[in-house]
Amino acid sequence: MNARLETTAAEPLSASQAIGQIAVQLPGATAVFRRLKLDFCCGGQVSLADAAAEKDLDVNAVLAELSQLQRPTTAPQIAEPGALIDHILSRYHEVHRAQLPELVRMARRVEAVHRDHPDVPAGLGEFLENMEQELLNHMMKEEQVLFPMLKAGAHAFALQPIGMMRYEHVDHGLTLEKLAALTNDATPPEGACNTWRALYAGIAQLNDDLINHIHLENNVLFPQFEHAAPQGGCGSGGCGCA
Repeated sequence: MNARLETTAAEPLSASQAIGQIAVQLPGATAVFRRLKLDFCCGGQVSLADAAAEKDLDVNAVLAELSQLQRPTTAPQIAEPGALIDHILSRYHEVHRAQLPELVRMARRVEAVHRDHPDVPAGLGEFLENMEQELLNHMMKEEQVLFPMLKAGAHAFALQPIGMMRYEHVDHGLTLEKLAALTNDATPPEGACNTWRALYAGIAQLNDDLINHIHLENNVLFPQFEHAAPQGGCGSGGCGCA
């Protein structure tokens, strides 16, 4: 799996944009529209301003909420481990927790509505649900064990859990390869509905986010502790093996 950093700038949001266009271009927007009962699929050709007016919604408030979904497009230059960990938690852990439930919901919807379509990603909802559970378990280990240890500067004892996280990162990479195969590299078929297109846009963002997440841990955070840890495996307190 090749690590790559985000480089594409987010397009500015506008109330004049079609609601379906926003749903496809801004991963996560579908959850907002669904909660506000704004039809981005069959009614996707309507502008956000008109759709909001029809529901007596403040379009500026809707735009403000949508703008929160626009993620940073470049990795910050953070060297201090504590600050880097905080960035990983807010930019990736919290985002993954928000991304996957909506992707699962949309995948099951697409599978049900388009079950007879030759390109339907059969089994995608279940695949994403399993991926979500694996990722949640992985992040919980980092949040409850590894990251507190790293923030405390426990270099000697960090090597084993870091090794385990690296091993699980390889599994995540294999999962992304399977996800790409299942969704034709997140490329919707010609004539796909807005829900299908929004689903694949969200999957593309999930792919990029997870790759960048793993890159920051494997190549920026973990080496700071691996290089500082004493060699020999006994740790700073000794293990009685002499």
